[in-house]
Amino acid sequence: MREMARRVETTTPPGRDRAVDALRALAIGGVVLGHWLVTALVVDSGNVRVASPLRDMPYLAPVSWVLQTMALFFLVGGQMTAQGLASARARGVGYGRWLRARLARLLRPVVAVVLLWGVVAVLMLALGADLTTVNALVKLVWSPLWFLLVYVALTAVTPLVAGLHPVWPLAVVAVADWARFGWGGPEWVGWVNLAAGWLVPYCLGAAWARDRLCGRRTAWALLAGGAAAAAALVLWAGYPASMVGVPGAPISNQAPPTLAVVAFGLAQCGAARLALAPLRRLLARPAIWAGVVLANLSAMTIFLWHQTAMIAVTALGLLAGRPLPGLHSAPSAVTWVFARVGWLPVFALALFACWGAFHGYERGHRQETRAR
Repeated sequence: MREMARRVETTTPPGRDRAVDALRALAIGGVVLGHWLVTALVVDSGNVRVASPLRDMPYLAPVSWVLQTMALFFLVGGQMTAQGLASARARGVGYGRWLRARLARLLRPVVAVVLLWGVVAVLMLALGADLTTVNALVKLVWSPLWFLLVYVALTAVTPLVAGLHPVWPLAVVAVADWARFGWGGPEWVGWVNLAAGWLVPYCLGAAWARDRLCGRRTAWALLAGGAAAAAALVLWAGYPASMVGVPGAPISNQAPPTLAVVAFGLAQCGAARLALAPLRRLLARPAIWAGVVLANLSAMTIFLWHQTAMIAVTALGLLAGRPLPGLHSAPSAVTWVFARVGWLPVFALALFACWGAFHGYERGHRQETRAR
């Protein structure tokens, strides 16, 4: 481990902003941990259904405030993408070539998970599995791919949106929410926010790449203003307190994104900017920096296969012959939470096995020997 940390340290470019990589690793970690903690596969009468502890225990909503890190990912994604495009142009690489390389890196690993679960779904149905169970499992694995579709779309239009001030997509989100909730308009209007909502932190990231909107005063304004706006919308405007979707809830802050979750994301972006200096000091330690590098080199594999890891552990647990607490039981009491925390290391081991099997699709046929 020391030798690996030394190699990573010596091959890292001197100008690399390690804090940005750390923020991306934290964002992916938040997504994975969030899904593992707020998603339960309940075995009921031989079928499997998806449940959430946030439905029966709404007082756990503050957990979602910590683990809802999508805004952080789009912030870092906007910064890295805008910076990467500028660097490519400086080297004489055209937009088309840059975009093809970028999309290949993003989409290559997706093919494996889509094909595998397509085969698994067909086999389960052929063996007599209930359609409800198959749909629940496939949806659990494939539904997070919405994020990649949005990210790919924003990546493709980076030259058009890189100079866009975040206030404009924020205004679109506010108007769409007013049309849905204030005016009583159709629900489909809210899906405009799937692009506009995540465009807000993406534009902040692009501005960060241009050394704009990144001062400490702006960061404090984002943190305080975003937190105050999110709190006001939850307390007085009827928005849910949970920043992730809750099955059966009449309104979701996540699907599609609402003004509340976008405001909360602005607070996260401000906090991320304020955390840069402490992170840079922490990442000067080679061992910690090596861990961040390894996490980033495996980011897509971790994101794509973490739900499969949880499903695999849940399925293997059925061999016990009885429902196991925190794994197959309904998430209706605090005891479930403690039991689920005990399963997290097992999920991590299963994810490591998935990493061993499928990381090659993320790396392609190249050996990654340095931090990129």
